[in-house]
Amino acid sequence: MAEKFFEEREDQSEVKARIVSKYFYAWANVILPSASAHNSKIAYIDLFAGPGRYKDGAVSTPLMIVEKAIETPKLRDNLVTMFNDENPSHTKNLEGELGKLNNIRMLKYRPVISTGSVGEAIADQLATVRLVPTFSFIDPFGYKGLSLKLINGAIKDWGCDCVFFFNYNRINAGVSNSIVDRHINALFGDEIATDLRTQLSGLTPPEREQLILEKLAQAIKALGGKYVLPFRFRNAAGTRSTHHLVFVSKHEKGYEIMKEILYKESSTHDQGVASLEYSPANARTPLLFSLQQPLNKLEGELLNLNKGKALRVIDIYRSHHVDTPFIKRNYKECLLQLEAQSKVSAEPAKRRKGTMADDVIVTFPP
Repeated sequence: MAEKFFEEREDQSEVKARIVSKYFYAWANVILPSASAHNSKIAYIDLFAGPGRYKDGAVSTPLMIVEKAIETPKLRDNLVTMFNDENPSHTKNLEGELGKLNNIRMLKYRPVISTGSVGEAIADQLATVRLVPTFSFIDPFGYKGLSLKLINGAIKDWGCDCVFFFNYNRINAGVSNSIVDRHINALFGDEIATDLRTQLSGLTPPEREQLILEKLAQAIKALGGKYVLPFRFRNAAGTRSTHHLVFVSKHEKGYEIMKEILYKESSTHDQGVASLEYSPANARTPLLFSLQQPLNKLEGELLNLNKGKALRVIDIYRSHHVDTPFIKRNYKECLLQLEAQSKVSAEPAKRRKGTMADDVIVTFPP
């Protein structure tokens, strides 16, 4: 099955690769100045790297990352890349594809390629070695090798973020299958996995998915991954979820950057609020799915939470946006609407029409 995956790149694989490469470049721009000040390199790790190209010739994430490094002077001199795959033919092919890249010799640090399964040994290594600022992409075909210990090792040090592939179809089936209890326990932790198995009985498919993702986020946050952001992928008909990309960071800045990226990659937007999912069917007919009116709900929440308070726009945003689909511009649009309806007042009242700067003071009624 993993071999078949690399035969031809689907839209979902293209979106996934674009999300990872966009975040890598944004992350590197933020991290590099601090890393350079401490004479530190930065790193990109891909533990399930694949062969580099799909059989139709489309490039996969490793080539996109290295190409970006080659064309960016600061990355050329400071980035270490490490690629692993358990399939020897994949790593051999990846090495060949990397070698064909124009100007690959301009990199100060040539890509490190290894072959091996991802399990306890790599998880232990990440847990014990102090990492330079590192962005890790963990993209297993199923769930074998994916564990809380591995995720924690990838994010434990300063400047370290990760994105991992969460195969919802297989994990949803595996939660109730005692044969794979070991893998499910490694992913959720023994206690949360046991709770999950108990609570799933009788739930509808959407409720089941929501609970599984909530339990996953709880497990990651308990390890110190304060910011967890899943992005859903649906099947071609848009009728069910197939998998998620899950972003994990300890820093709010990374969370904000990734949410802005996912805003642009979402297939639909309702009142300017992103669905945080890619659904091929919805992408073809986005207007049919603008039914929830999330900004109206946000207006009510802000009025209720901030009764009698006078707050800066930036503080209103920061106190509320975590674990929501809203980005900063959604809050500003919402506050502008509330001001236009005289439900709040804002100072300075005289400013360029349609603007709501970070330091504007908004007063809510008691």
